[in-house]
Amino acid sequence: MATTSDIRNGLCINLNGKLSTIIEFQHVKPGKGPAFVRTKMREIESGKVLDHTFSAGHKIEIVRIEKRQYQFLYQEENIGYHFMNTDNYEQVMIPPVLIENPLFLREGMICDITFHAEEENPLIVDLPMYIEAEITYTEPGIKGDTATNTMKPATIDTGAEIRVPLFIDTGEKIKVSTAKGEYVERVK
Repeated sequence: MATTSDIRNGLCINLNGKLSTIIEFQHVKPGKGPAFVRTKMREIESGKVLDHTFSAGHKIEIVRIEKRQYQFLYQEENIGYHFMNTDNYEQVMIPPVLIENPLFLREGMICDITFHAEEENPLIVDLPMYIEAEITYTEPGIKGDTATNTMKPATIDTGAEIRVPLFIDTGEKIKVSTAKGEYVERVK
């Protein structure tokens, strides 16, 4: 068992039966009263960010997690997504709830999968920050309309629908943020 003095950014702990990672922490020693540790944590399953305060010396249960690179192979309808370990070619099936934006997955894409080290359970799938995609359908663009920040719907080659500026046309390659599902820039 560890104590609050072992808390650091990125540490994964078991808090009330749920796995959470420390986003930020602060040791506070007020002039009057006992010291405490104020933390901001993200629950792994739900993604919620929670504030929690521990008294100094409080026992915490550290959970060992590992990130491994896997290659996305294919999706099996209504069952899950199949990934292959790039080191030993072992395959694993991931349920859709563990992937934040599965519509941005493309065959052959390399993703980081976080595993519970002792139980070998997959916890979360992290897609690359950005992907390059081709616009498969959007309404015709208006040339020279770059002054306003007006957006229109567009479908990309992975099947996801995003919003793009008015000057983007069908067939153009763009950069998309997978975390927010937003247009970033054109790819030349």
